[in-house]
Amino acid sequence: MVPESRRRPAVGTDALASWCRRWLGAPPAAQLFEAGYLSTVKGLRLADGREVVIKVRPRMSRLAGCAVVHRALWTAGFPCPEPLVDVQPLDGYAATAEALVLDAGEPPPDSELAALSAAALARLVELGPDPGAVPSLAPSPSWTGWDHAEPGLWPTSEELGVDLNAYPEPQWLARVAAAVRDQLRGHAGDPVIGHGDWHPENLSWQGPHLLAVHDWDSVICQPEPAIAGLGAASFLGIQDPARMASVEDSAAFLDAYQQARGRRWTSGDYAACWAAGLWQRVFDAKTRSLGGDAGQILTRHEAGARLRLAGLNPSLAAEMHET
Repeated sequence: MVPESRRRPAVGTDALASWCRRWLGAPPAAQLFEAGYLSTVKGLRLADGREVVIKVRPRMSRLAGCAVVHRALWTAGFPCPEPLVDVQPLDGYAATAEALVLDAGEPPPDSELAALSAAALARLVELGPDPGAVPSLAPSPSWTGWDHAEPGLWPTSEELGVDLNAYPEPQWLARVAAAVRDQLRGHAGDPVIGHGDWHPENLSWQGPHLLAVHDWDSVICQPEPAIAGLGAASFLGIQDPARMASVEDSAAFLDAYQQARGRRWTSGDYAACWAAGLWQRVFDAKTRSLGGDAGQILTRHEAGARLRLAGLNPSLAAEMHET
């Protein structure tokens, strides 16, 4: 369970009204919705009739880079909400504002989603700014954080706020995570800008047409195979075991991504794709293991299959008479 202190920030009504007057030129007239988990996301109608979304979350240095990426992609014509206010303080937190994009459509059928979703991620990478022109996006969010600089194997989970390294079980998850992290750290690839939380709740569709991509706090700067591999693991969902991408689904996504980018992976790049997706699964399984069944996120059988495609030893996920 997430500690109460790490749940969505509570924003004072007066402070929010003052923030809107200062940065948007008008106070709120009505609240349209409130959402979020570790952030507070409020849809507001302002007194001048504009409909906006305010996102409030703990201060992090990487948010400045996230805002630059969001604005650059909107300027380039990528489907995303128009950024209205970059990161500004609000009640001790960091707040941004963007135009409200109504989700009026339905997602494409599952049979088409791998190709369409992969092509959209490829387009984002193609249009993304040069990493050298963006403030640092480090550290990557933990579920993408094979490149973290913290001590120990596991980075700190934003959700739990605990040291995962203090919980050694299940040991096979640590073996798998260590192997994929080492492989990815040894991969020689130039970093690009991508989205690190590429799942259905962050994409709005109208049939085959992508209306908007959300959650720009989750942009990352990593080698392109890692970005594609993370998307291939998450594009069908990240929480419902019945909806998460199978090995075959991920393979279809990676094939479609290559076609959209007009290039073929080298064997090393392809292995890195699978390693990155496996990092996400094994990290999510690790966090699930603290209060539930890690096998709901990643079974040993699937871990073995993904290890094999990553060019790693499938037996890392096997039973080894753990104590």
